[in-house]
Amino acid sequence: MKRFFDLWRARIRKLLKACQGRPVALIILFGLSLLNLISEWPSDIPRPSFVDRVDETLPDTFKSARQLLFDQFQRHYPRMPATQPVIIVEIDEETLASVGQWPWPRDRLAGLIDAIAAQQPLAIGLDIYMPEPDQTSPERVADNLPPSAKTLAAALRALPMHDEILAQSLRAAPTVLGAAALDHPALATRTSMRSAPIVLHGSDPLDRVRRFEYVLASLPVLQAAAHGQALLSVALEQGVVRHLPLVMGLGDKLVPSLPMEMLRIATGSPALDVYADHSGVQAVGVADVQVPTQPGGDIWLHFASIRSTLARYVSARDVLQGKLDPQRFRDKLVLVGLTGAGVTDMRTTPLGELVPGIEIQAQVIETIFDGRFLLRPTWLKWAETGFIMVVGLLIVWYVPRKNTRLAMFMTAVPKGIALVGVSLHLLNVLCCFYIFIHFGLLVDAAAIFIILSAVMGCFLSPSLLHLQRLATAEAALAREVPLVQVQAQIQAQARAHASAPSEKNEGGAGEAPGS
Repeated sequence: MKRFFDLWRARIRKLLKACQGRPVALIILFGLSLLNLISEWPSDIPRPSFVDRVDETLPDTFKSARQLLFDQFQRHYPRMPATQPVIIVEIDEETLASVGQWPWPRDRLAGLIDAIAAQQPLAIGLDIYMPEPDQTSPERVADNLPPSAKTLAAALRALPMHDEILAQSLRAAPTVLGAAALDHPALATRTSMRSAPIVLHGSDPLDRVRRFEYVLASLPVLQAAAHGQALLSVALEQGVVRHLPLVMGLGDKLVPSLPMEMLRIATGSPALDVYADHSGVQAVGVADVQVPTQPGGDIWLHFASIRSTLARYVSARDVLQGKLDPQRFRDKLVLVGLTGAGVTDMRTTPLGELVPGIEIQAQVIETIFDGRFLLRPTWLKWAETGFIMVVGLLIVWYVPRKNTRLAMFMTAVPKGIALVGVSLHLLNVLCCFYIFIHFGLLVDAAAIFIILSAVMGCFLSPSLLHLQRLATAEAALAREVPLVQVQAQIQAQARAHASAPSEKNEGGAGEAPGS
């Protein structure tokens, strides 16, 4: 039995030696390619159950490298704003010091909206939600007065409620209220909110988009007064905002994001258009604008540096005091949000900058106006996989062959193959960067580099080890040659000394008769 296993083991070793590492290289090529697909499963084919299990076990096989690469693309080539359609009215620290701490009484916020609306903007989006009644409203104050202050309480109840004052301002201006989507119930959450209708063209993409069951929205009286409602959620990956959904699911219906709802109000459109097929959302449209999206209804953001967008920020204090040029707001999309320390949500962009959450919404609107979209369509993933497989199989077929130019080059210049490999991978990154700049396509050069390097390493490591052994043997031989020569010289000298006495004796015998 042992002889049988030894025989088969010898045959397998002989077969592997004849294959010259090809089986291992093929296993690595197909295995890593499958892991790459699992890390970003194409939406045009059903997702098997084992994909989720593998993704949970190995969550960041290629995703982190891919994200870091795309971040580097943006850092070396950030978007330069071509237009300035957005003005951000920031409730900053100067405003809070001048007007009062947050949250403000709703009548004070109504005054800010009235001051902005007087400048005739196209739409006003509030990155603010108010799910509870204003506790500073006159009727709330009256409820907390002692019984002895009945006259004062009656006078307070005769005053208009702050929420009603704010509702009138929302109704008079082209306003959009924001809301926060949640996966779990919390205080004052609801399961639905008022939103504009969405006209669906094609398949229902509800199971493809990001879905939520609960929402933290403003009071019903405020929702009824505003001209639009939208969700403010952003997608975070390792704490960085790289893309933002244009449509999301709330319960069993689609709802828009704040930028798309503001564009709907600005264009006077009755509804948003969503174009989808079996693989997911293809585009989201409003009026004559169509925004290409990922299958999940989101877009990759090409960020501009915050240094190039500071001109669009104005302080709410200056708006309330009437210090700004009235023409600055005309025909603009105005976003109102908090930027004061301790009252704002800060987000990290791929550029490594920490910006207010309202800046993310503004960048989406600018991206739509500039028409500068970053795309990673499903076909691109298949094209990357096909390229990796073709080049990988060529490496498996050609590199181990003997008597080729590559084999002779590796023999003549062992370290030169490493330089060639680095040059090819640098060319790969530069080509992908060129495609990013000119076409806005996100090509995953990181996966190409990792997989093909691993396949090439299956042959280079044994080859370099073999060359190192040959070099060691040649060096040892070079060291042995002088030793052989020395031994030959010693033997020659020994023979010379051995023959010397006999020659002397022969010479002496010949001289005797002559003497």
